[in-house]
Amino acid sequence: MNQTQTSESDEPYERLRALIVNGSLRPGEALSERSLAERLQVGRTPIREAVKWLARDGLLEIVPMRGTFVREMSVGDLREIHEMRIALEGMAAFLAARRGSCASLDDTAARLEALAEGIAAEQALDVDEAQSIGWAFHEAMFECADNQRLRQAYQNLRAQSGLALRRVERYSVERTREAVLEHLEICTAIKAGDGEQARRLVYAHLERALQIRLKFLAHLGEERT
Repeated sequence: MNQTQTSESDEPYERLRALIVNGSLRPGEALSERSLAERLQVGRTPIREAVKWLARDGLLEIVPMRGTFVREMSVGDLREIHEMRIALEGMAAFLAARRGSCASLDDTAARLEALAEGIAAEQALDVDEAQSIGWAFHEAMFECADNQRLRQAYQNLRAQSGLALRRVERYSVERTREAVLEHLEICTAIKAGDGEQARRLVYAHLERALQIRLKFLAHLGEERT
């Protein structure tokens, strides 16, 4: 959100954004100022302002003569988002390695290590839990990077990523195990202060994730034809 926005419009923006991010409002769903105002119990003017900013954030689409819709992300959008994530998260890992670990990274690293121990012991893996810890790890990299503008850019991109990934089923157990170990490798590089290695590992991790998701979407398209 632009810093020039008034605090009066912040709450409707945040609440509407949350409804999009958590899936309460689905991709392609048509929205109206009136229904949103009733749902959020606010006036139509702050709703109009929130819709404008969310469209600029890439979460809503305003179509002239048709209305406002929750943005539906295409395969091209997914690819662009991943390319941006590679750039932003690679820099976050590099800066985190330069500036040193922080409490949130140490915490997620410990949780990842616990998952890795379970994997080594061939225990059942909770895919949802592992993915939640994985997202927390990515967020922790930005906290350690200590660059607010970088983090703000990531937060907006993460919301768009969430919309794009609604088209993709959750990872398989096998891929989730791989991701846990990849996260730990990145963490090791950050804690060792090796920024270039951390950046390379982030690139490989996200590139692998992108190719798996594109393959899934291509297969899904074949099934529908």
